Amino acid sequence: METTGLAEELFEELGGKIEDGFPAIHSPVYRTAAGTPYLRAPGVVMISRPQVGLGGLSGFLEGFDPGLRFPEYLEDPVRLPGSSQLCKTAGQTCYMSFGPRRTRNADAAGYFERLISAGHGSVLEHASFGFLLYGVSRSVTHELVRHRAGTAFSQVSQRYVSGSVLRFVERPEYRESGELHRLFEERIDRAAAEYGELADRLLRLQEAGDERLAADRATDARKKVQQAARSLLPNETEAPLVFTANVRALRHIIEMRADAHAESEIRGLALRLFLCLRRADPILFGDYRVLRLPDGTFTVTTEHRKA
Repeated sequence: METTGLAEELFEELGGKIEDGFPAIHSPVYRTAAGTPYLRAPGVVMISRPQVGLGGLSGFLEGFDPGLRFPEYLEDPVRLPGSSQLCKTAGQTCYMSFGPRRTRNADAAGYFERLISAGHGSVLEHASFGFLLYGVSRSVTHELVRHRAGTAFSQVSQRYVSGSVLRFVERPEYRESGELHRLFEERIDRAAAEYGELADRLLRLQEAGDERLAADRATDARKKVQQAARSLLPNETEAPLVFTANVRALRHIIEMRADAHAESEIRGLALRLFLCLRRADPILFGDYRVLRLPDGTFTVTTEHRKA
């Protein structure tokens, strides 16, 4: 269950790093001549992963017939990533496979290959990973948040956040075209300027006593101005979020959104998610292959879809 070496190469090529034990692929910030900030690729930062302690199982395992030798389960010398260990322990609990005939940690890759190929993906729901995603546009996050099973999302609020943190995202199709890139920069300069001007006009109306913008608290006052001003922002506006999902949901997202037929921007995000997950747990995500497409972009595929 190993990916091709292309996955390792891409992680390095995209600037992937391991920060305090957590994989991350960052994205640089660019600016137009007028100073409007924008990004050209998603930034993916893993911020949570499973931590497993099996020592507490001793009281449970010692309560069975000593001839079953269940406590030996805790003596396995091979350490697995926390996510793999959690899912493996969950699966082996289903069959009380703790004795000498159990699948050892050294054979965990084969264990999960059999499990996934048989479609027994429920044990994968025990392990979850959390990410900070940035450099993603509002249009991409509208697609991502449609994946509701096994996921959680906390996204920037354009009602509560001011234009001081406003940034934009350039689509892949624009980067290699001088004309499309120029038009993109001109467009986001206008959007940023018009947003600021509209927010100022709304604020002046509010200060003049306009009932439609009235509010008792300062926070609500800002919200009323910003929720009205945000209406002119394009789908190219950056919409960072914290995203958490279990392994089964993550595999489904990768299979759907890193597919060759997926929309190009979200495919770039799914690729980076996969590369970080592959670094964190090469067992649970080791059946995937990265393939280069004729246009130079990449897809991620597996023989074991919809586990």
